[in-house]
Amino acid sequence: MDIIQHLQQQASQLISQLYQHTLAPDEILVQPTRKDQAGDYTVVLFPLTKLQLAPLPTLGQQLGDGLSLLPEVARYELVKGFLNLTISDAYWLRLLLHLQQAGTQWLNLPPKAEKAVVEYSSPNTNKPLHLGHLRNNFLGAALVNLLRAAGYPTRAVSLYNDKGIHICKSMLAWQCYGQGETPQSSGLKGDHLVGKYYVRFDQEYRKEVAALVAQGMEEEQAKNEAPLMQDARQLYRDWEAGKPEVIALWQQMNNWVYQGFEQTYARIGVQFDQYYHESDTYLLGKQIVMEGLEKGIFYRQADGSVWVDLTDIDLDQKLLLRSDGTSLYMTQDLGSADLRYHDHHMHRSIYVIGNEQDYHMTVLKEILKRLGRPYAEGIHHLSYGMVDLPSGKMKSREGTVVDADELIDEMIETARTATEELGKTEGMETAELDKLYSMLALGALKYYLLKVDPGKRMLFNPQESIDFKGHTGTFIQYTHARIHGILRRALADRPGLLAEATQYEGLSLHPLERELLHRLQAWPRLLAEAAATCNPALVAQYAYDLSRDYSRFHYEVPVLRAEGATLALRVQLNAQVAAHLAHALALLGIPAPTRM
Repeated sequence: MDIIQHLQQQASQLISQLYQHTLAPDEILVQPTRKDQAGDYTVVLFPLTKLQLAPLPTLGQQLGDGLSLLPEVARYELVKGFLNLTISDAYWLRLLLHLQQAGTQWLNLPPKAEKAVVEYSSPNTNKPLHLGHLRNNFLGAALVNLLRAAGYPTRAVSLYNDKGIHICKSMLAWQCYGQGETPQSSGLKGDHLVGKYYVRFDQEYRKEVAALVAQGMEEEQAKNEAPLMQDARQLYRDWEAGKPEVIALWQQMNNWVYQGFEQTYARIGVQFDQYYHESDTYLLGKQIVMEGLEKGIFYRQADGSVWVDLTDIDLDQKLLLRSDGTSLYMTQDLGSADLRYHDHHMHRSIYVIGNEQDYHMTVLKEILKRLGRPYAEGIHHLSYGMVDLPSGKMKSREGTVVDADELIDEMIETARTATEELGKTEGMETAELDKLYSMLALGALKYYLLKVDPGKRMLFNPQESIDFKGHTGTFIQYTHARIHGILRRALADRPGLLAEATQYEGLSLHPLERELLHRLQAWPRLLAEAAATCNPALVAQYAYDLSRDYSRFHYEVPVLRAEGATLALRVQLNAQVAAHLAHALALLGIPAPTRM
């Protein structure tokens, strides 16, 4: 039981003894004490005054007197409606000994029965991954790690958006302008090659629209009747009809893209347990639409299209099947949802999708609820904000995106320059330096994109992301490496120091040692909260706060000059901080170097 739960339980028992009133422990608010007040944890008394147990000063004093009898509590102070408790050094020393004995078991939570599936990345197979995809991938991978560390059996899946008019645009442009170009003949990654023709389609399409408008046609009509758009729509109809030559081209270009994606995934450390493809789920989606028609949940209009009416809950009427029988994203998502549940029987189904799809996800969940799907209530949309550049919003079809592969290359070069300027590369071999620069680049990139609350839109600034002293992954990585440098020097003289069964009773703690232990104590509770709220930013902030606390400790409290039990305590405290930093970084998918 953590200290907050312990204090809640003891306060509950005191209230029962003093006032003959039953109050569940979790109804008592206990939180870390504010920085401008003395103490470690605070019992917030204001909510208890509603029970009219006693006047607030009396209530606070009686609870304080009772809680101060606990061996964990050294003293208390009553500040208006806040009962501030100072935890004893003896408790913190026992905590350090417990961390030493528990090892990595402390860092993860006990197993849970509830299964989870996290769908993320889910790119279109008509263009390479870009900066926005990186935020999606980093969020999804971090969430999978968080849920697993919190004890939930979790599967990571990706749904390839491999069919639709957008895919046909790349195919058509390659047919018209590609002259048989392949990744091998061009030297381009497959996803880059296909993306090149997606941009080319838009360029040529714009020319056709402009020409029709110049002839006197209205712009909307021109967009609809431009020959390239007409051909793309026919290509899509041919695909759904299974025309062999269309399917063959589609398979060839998709395979190019898949190979390119896998190279990028390997580079950024992202893995999936299973891939789904919309081309495999749209027929199942059509079957579900027919099921909804039979049950009277959906309706068919005169032109043959199928809709669902959600106006009774202030949504709109949603098209589920076009009049020509072709499917839409919603059709495919219905099929994908059913197939995923068939495969995994999960309790939570988490979709990592940008907030531009908030409405779509609301409608999807509502439709599945009306169809009576048992997994509908467990659907959660991790809605994240878009990533902007100083120059504005990215647009794939116009070729104004920041390519993921190119960005990583630039970040590695930025890491190289920043590290060399600080003179921190002496004595390191070339291969070791290359590995370090890659670790720093990915650490900087991932942390910058993960430290912001997922729901917020953000501006990406590459230069700010690599700062050895700022709120960055680089600062946290450097802190971790610094600690390992201290540990190497300490263990050079006493190799078995960390394994010794040291007893810390009777030692007095420096205030900064208490602060570090306070931070370590908070880890299991924070991990559980981050998993429950699907928010890796909480872990990112924790890693930064712990690094910042350690930096103050490092400059003010001597470690290697200490002796005896004090040396053992401080070396063990260093080791525990390093372990927590490494674990927090690992959950974010960030490597933790031991030398920089």
